Amino acid sequence: MKILLNIFRVIVGVLFIFSGLVKANDPLGLSYKMQEFFEVWGLHGLNSFTLAFSIIMIGFEIIAGVAVLLGWRMKLFSWLLLLLIIFFTFLTAYAVFSGKIKECGCFGDCIPLTAMQSFLKDLLLLILIGVIFLFKDRILPATGMRNSVVILLFTAIFSFAFQWFVLLHLPVVDCLPYKKGNNIAEKMKIPPGAIPDSTVITFVYEVGGKQTEFTADKFPDDFDDDRYKFIKRYDKLIRKGNAETAIKDFTLQTVDGNDTTQAILDRPGYTILLFVQGGYNRGEQWEAYLQTIVTGANNQGIEKYLVTSLSIEDLANNPPAAFTAFTPLLCDATAIKTAARANPTLYVLKQGVVINKWSYADFDKALTEIQQLK
Repeated sequence: MKILLNIFRVIVGVLFIFSGLVKANDPLGLSYKMQEFFEVWGLHGLNSFTLAFSIIMIGFEIIAGVAVLLGWRMKLFSWLLLLLIIFFTFLTAYAVFSGKIKECGCFGDCIPLTAMQSFLKDLLLLILIGVIFLFKDRILPATGMRNSVVILLFTAIFSFAFQWFVLLHLPVVDCLPYKKGNNIAEKMKIPPGAIPDSTVITFVYEVGGKQTEFTADKFPDDFDDDRYKFIKRYDKLIRKGNAETAIKDFTLQTVDGNDTTQAILDRPGYTILLFVQGGYNRGEQWEAYLQTIVTGANNQGIEKYLVTSLSIEDLANNPPAAFTAFTPLLCDATAIKTAARANPTLYVLKQGVVINKWSYADFDKALTEIQQLK
């Protein structure tokens, strides 16, 4: 039993650490996933707290994984792990059986799992953690108290410092469809070999005071317009396909409503896109760098666009001086959240290919690279 218990402990500890590290690479991704759940449940008031929830949950996940490997304070951590995995299992079960959430974000965007895969993973972990909980008194610490405390302290510092770093500088490992080297236009297309949804046209009619439905190829033999009253027609999903694009809802519209997406992505030269959301960070240093970038781009003949979901009125409310040098374009807020994990984020494109992108905290690096464009 001791060997089996240690195996379970290692599996749980490693999975929690790995899951936490993957999510720590992009805490905003988990934050947006939480917002998705809250929107479905009608808990809109919690949306402003999701980033804090995300950071704390990720940090705890990594710390708990290390604590389990060390066998430290197992009476406490076995309870915490059990409560956490019950909560996770509830979330994934809700996603599976409600059908309202497609992915649960268990391993972030780097390792996407379907709701069913996440649910089965959580069921397995629930069993393993249940065994650990029942036999927690048999687990002995792997090292002394002082060493365990030091290791956990460094783990906690790393967990939160790493998240602070990626929030300031963009994810270290970019798993999003807008990553460097990707062609945005290509990512907006359905991939070759994808299977479309299988649907059948279904009609709903009322006959004899009752509603009945049938498909286009199975009309009843006694069908008559005088007896059957048409109610509605809809497409009934028979089999879900996988014909989805990696990039969705990415459109660039002028303030007049003209769609310029393809024209901008097809431009042969370099193009600068500055993604700005509401509540963007202000700072004299990055604003000064951006102003210098604007001057250099003008000298090099590089087109510049400010991509936002804000209204022109909101955008014009005391903006940084450099913003006025960009042509404003309107884009879906969700698409911007995916493209820009920092606010603001600067892109350089060439014929729709992402040459590079930078958080506002790295506009000095952006300036150096843009000056070298030929």
